[in-house]
Amino acid sequence: MPQSDTRNRRVVLAARPHGMPTPQDFRLEESDVPTPGEGQVLLRTLYLSLDPYMRPMMNEVPPAYAAASVQVGQPMVGGTVNRVVSSRHPRFQVGDLVLGSSGWQDYSLSDGKELVPLGEMKQPSLALGVLGMPAFTAHVGLLDIGEPKPGETVVVAAATGAVGAVVGQIAKLKGARVVGIAGGADKCRYAVEELGFDVCLDRREPKLAERLAAACPRGIDVYFENVGGEVFEAVVPLLNHRARVPLCGTISSYNGDTPPPGPNRLPQVLAVLQQKRIRMQGLIILDHYGDRYDAFRRDMDAWVADGRVKLREDRVDGLENAPAALIRMLEGGNFGKLVVRVADV
Repeated sequence: MPQSDTRNRRVVLAARPHGMPTPQDFRLEESDVPTPGEGQVLLRTLYLSLDPYMRPMMNEVPPAYAAASVQVGQPMVGGTVNRVVSSRHPRFQVGDLVLGSSGWQDYSLSDGKELVPLGEMKQPSLALGVLGMPAFTAHVGLLDIGEPKPGETVVVAAATGAVGAVVGQIAKLKGARVVGIAGGADKCRYAVEELGFDVCLDRREPKLAERLAAACPRGIDVYFENVGGEVFEAVVPLLNHRARVPLCGTISSYNGDTPPPGPNRLPQVLAVLQQKRIRMQGLIILDHYGDRYDAFRRDMDAWVADGRVKLREDRVDGLENAPAALIRMLEGGNFGKLVVRVADV
């Protein structure tokens, strides 16, 4: 379904999901393309990023990092690559390529405050992946909190996802031994053969805890947490004294409406953290754009240009297919950075 010059398609939240979202929780609407006022620009969406944080944003109570959740009847949120198609703003000209946050719609208005000029890029979608927020999250979380040292063992969950894949590659650049955990043999093969991980374990195979222990004979010095659940339970007993745990996300619990069944393991986990002097620190990447973004871009631009860091792109065509793609990602079905191509560049 191609973009129109006069009509604005929007994917709005139709209902708050209970558990895993369904197609019925989204609705595709159309309205007139808005007109920019003084100091505004009209943006046309080219690419839309799909990311795990979108699921908590669908709940009535917003996550702690957001002022408000997505309201029913309003467009879903999301990072975007846009073209300026009309401008009444002195900083932006028609045709400019920018990084924005237009969400799940063809057109949006902006006062320019959150826009990042991109110049011309051969592959603009990279600004949503290996040169964008997921890689920035990996860079800050691993280097500022994880602080990997040569010879240490770094374990990363969701190892071929948009964040995990970059975490593993940076850890290798810093001289660490990297063990990934991913869902499926193909993903694990890719992590080792293409991304350079030392080992990658399929979380879907039985006896994960035993296999992880065998893969980490000297314990775990850094665990980059993206998943939670049984993966975290397998990691905790293997954490070394003064290990570091950057806490990026816990996607395994995002669809849960009730506490998980089984015994309460929190006392044992807290005991391990205290007795082994482990540092576990939460990470919200929005906190770091002011002081860390320039260093990230210097590093990542060089590493990508040299071929030392790469990120597979899982591309979906058509705004109308965004709901199914998000559901697939929450089920672990994506392979790399999930991006929706909304329109031609």
